[in-house]
Amino acid sequence: MYRILADEADFIVISKSANVHFHSQDGTAGVVAQLEQDLGIKLFSVHRLDTPTSGLLLLAKNVEAARQLTELFSAHKVQKYYLALAKGKPKKKQGWVIGDMAKSRRSMFKLLRTKENPAITQFFSVSVAEGLRLYLLKPHSGKTHQLRVALASLGVPILGDNLYGSDEADRCYLHAYCLHFDYYHAGTGTWQQYRFMDTPQQGEAFKTDSVVAAFNEWQVPESLEWPSR
Repeated sequence: MYRILADEADFIVISKSANVHFHSQDGTAGVVAQLEQDLGIKLFSVHRLDTPTSGLLLLAKNVEAARQLTELFSAHKVQKYYLALAKGKPKKKQGWVIGDMAKSRRSMFKLLRTKENPAITQFFSVSVAEGLRLYLLKPHSGKTHQLRVALASLGVPILGDNLYGSDEADRCYLHAYCLHFDYYHAGTGTWQQYRFMDTPQQGEAFKTDSVVAAFNEWQVPESLEWPSR
């Protein structure tokens, strides 16, 4: 269900497994409730991951930490990077996906042409097999299903994302890969920079040599030459 990657004084960082609920539902404990039960402490959510998405999840240990981290996420001062695999030829191989999002049929969302309160995603990609590309995604907003909708709008829904029309696979190939932020420690009156990385552990397609080689090229995603608008 999860792996603990860092246990700091004010927050904890875990890697959530794919297909694990964030919130408890259907009589089954979600990852936050299970972690609270296992550790015997109260935790505070400051962001979330969709059920099929694996990877880095940050949880605060106290109210003050929750307030600061929530403000950082709201102000987009937490740099987030995701990995995704998708089959097919995208409308563009790198750049930006920008547009308002609206609810569609079932539990889906769709990307609109308007840009009043847009979802903003920066990305680039590399071919890792015939007809298969690996994407490095940097969201600049925090909309529900944002990255899944972004790739679907390019004509390449994330591999295994059945909701948005992908082929069947052993998982939905979307993974929260890196978190990078500055945090203020009130007790010492000092700022500290944190950077967490988590290479995907689940999914056979994430384990091929070409995909692993791409991971190795993307070890410091914030230093890469991201495409401009």
